[in-house]
Amino acid sequence: MDLRKIKKLIDLLEESNLAELEIKEGEETVRLSRIPKGSVTSVPSSAPVHQVRVEPQATPTPSASSAPADDKSLPEGHIVTAPMVGTFYASSNPEAPPFVKVGQKVKIGDTLGIIEAMKMFNQIEADVSGTVLAALVDSGQPVEFDEPLFVIG
Repeated sequence: MDLRKIKKLIDLLEESNLAELEIKEGEETVRLSRIPKGSVTSVPSSAPVHQVRVEPQATPTPSASSAPADDKSLPEGHIVTAPMVGTFYASSNPEAPPFVKVGQKVKIGDTLGIIEAMKMFNQIEADVSGTVLAALVDSGQPVEFDEPLFVIG
């Protein structure tokens, strides 16, 4: 696919409210997504795929490290939020232990859970080091974009 077309698609994604955009042209597929750093996206396809990461532009939003104003029961700490809409899973399969438990120490890049979206499993990784102070969602629970998942202190 022509690089100019890809640049135009990036501009289109940045100007829209879309989280992900996938275009197929013949044998080639281009997927653009706003998935935060540390997330992993798997593509179950044999066709060649070009992935381009688009970093969100700075916009005035509430700090990701502060607790939501409507929930005073959250402990102080960094809140890890859902980067997409999907189903949250605390482990890789129902028989496996959860990736993390409350009280467990984590490092940047450690897997906290998985969100399944459109038959794709996306790892949610810690973006700060610390101790898991709260797990805010249960395994199998649907989650919304930007919904708090964990508090790390």
